[in-house]
Amino acid sequence: MIVPKREGMVRGLEEIIVSFYAKGMSVSDIEEQIREAYKFDVSTATISGITSRVTEDIVAWQNRLLEPVYLIVWMDGIVFKVRENSKVVNKTIYIAVGLKRDGLKEVLGMWLVKNESAAYWMTVLTDLKARGLEDILITATDNLNGFTQTIKSVFPQSATQVCVVHQIRNSRRYVVWKDKKESTTDMKDVYAAPTRQAAMAALDALNAKWSAKYVYAIKS
Repeated sequence: MIVPKREGMVRGLEEIIVSFYAKGMSVSDIEEQIREAYKFDVSTATISGITSRVTEDIVAWQNRLLEPVYLIVWMDGIVFKVRENSKVVNKTIYIAVGLKRDGLKEVLGMWLVKNESAAYWMTVLTDLKARGLEDILITATDNLNGFTQTIKSVFPQSATQVCVVHQIRNSRRYVVWKDKKESTTDMKDVYAAPTRQAAMAALDALNAKWSAKYVYAIKS
């Protein structure tokens, strides 16, 4: 087959253009970068056409139907630096990851806002419910103030627990630097225990060893 002039080149550059776009480059920046790197001109209209197709895929993904039940849903906010109006600012990505009944994890959605708050989590939870999610067995969070109550208002039957990583960080706040490594290792015997009975025994041992020095860490 005879490939129409330059058409194969544009198709080969699509993934590169999308990659540049995902990194926050403007259409004019992408045009200039391709010209410098590949000695090839791609019009702004062509670049906009490629990136708009990506946007359509993103919108479709954001609004797709979810499964009715997830065993566990982890929810947290992650702060990223984002280019906005020629400035780099901090913004929070709200992310929800669900454990399906087949044992696989699925990213349920990502929402971009300025700061994390329990009030915006209400918007996230309402969106999940509108997309077909009926129930969550367990929600794991960082225990943001008001977060548990927000979850209960949308999914009243869901049990909420603090994420293990956040729980460990919270306990470690009360421990001095020289004891952090040893005490964290002892905490692992609690949260990695195979049964509830074993976890309680490990917690008793942790209490006996560290409560005299770090009562608030043990209480947490």
